[in-house]
Amino acid sequence: MKAGFDHMLEDIVNGAPPAVLAPMSGVSDLPFRRLAHRLGASLVVSEMVASEELVKSRFDVLRRVEGRDLTPFVVQLAGREERWMAEGARIAEAKGANIIDINMGCPAKEVTGKLSGSALMRNLDHAQALIKAVINAVKVPVTLKMRLGWDDKTRNAPELAKRAEAEGVKLITVHGRTRCQFFTGAADWSAVRPVVEATSLPVLVNGDILSPAHAAEALQASGARGVMVGRGAYGAPWMPGRIASFLATGRDAGNPALDDQANIAIEHVEAMLGHYGRELGLRNARKHVGWYLATSGASEAVVKSWRAKLCTMLEPERVLDGLKTFYSCTEFRAA
Repeated sequence: MKAGFDHMLEDIVNGAPPAVLAPMSGVSDLPFRRLAHRLGASLVVSEMVASEELVKSRFDVLRRVEGRDLTPFVVQLAGREERWMAEGARIAEAKGANIIDINMGCPAKEVTGKLSGSALMRNLDHAQALIKAVINAVKVPVTLKMRLGWDDKTRNAPELAKRAEAEGVKLITVHGRTRCQFFTGAADWSAVRPVVEATSLPVLVNGDILSPAHAAEALQASGARGVMVGRGAYGAPWMPGRIASFLATGRDAGNPALDDQANIAIEHVEAMLGHYGRELGLRNARKHVGWYLATSGASEAVVKSWRAKLCTMLEPERVLDGLKTFYSCTEFRAA
């Protein structure tokens, strides 16, 4: 079985440069991943899943490992203890995961404070032990996401990449910032090149890839095999697919027409209502509604006015009707 999933991953990275949807907590849930997948993303990755909480069957964490209808189905795991990471990987595999991705890149304080995420880059021996534990626990391929290092004094991503390859990791993604940079400044795509040179594995470059032009520039600077798109997909689940098409053909189709954007936004909100229920679904959808408004190309004043309306409504039907009105109103199309 593992060989089959290895082949699946190889097909993705050996074709045109892939554009992968990043794992983003609170964003890349199942409704968002399904949309991005349908709209052409080369691969979509689940939200970060805390391995220990997955083992304990916490309901909201179990919901993050839904999506076996997406092929390949990729689950990203985070944790600091070998036993939890190994058992979490086995559970994810049992729930249909075709690929397990290990998180060693999250900079959030609530994650690094528990010695998970990018905090693991401060102790490469421990990081390597976690990688080995996950790989030994499952039959499916294992990938790794990391940053350049903890800070500018410890840019050890190339060394971690070599260790990961030695343990059997199949693909590496590198965000072009250190943990201590969080999301400030600009991602340094050229700093990913030493990782590419340190390993024979395919490497994806991540960070500040907001458009096809950014993707091309990031690939040129880093030498990476493909790109991972994070915040560039906010309000634009079509962006990874748009970038993938551009990298394959050299032609940028641009954003969808406004009518298509309207249909995507409405489909997304409806899917979230079905996935979470009316109250939680609407609450979780508000940030996406705001992002769709901003992505539309409407003026800042128009977006601000509509955001104030739609993101305070308590009835899902009114929000859906409001989205339809926003995308069709004369004021917007003349903006």
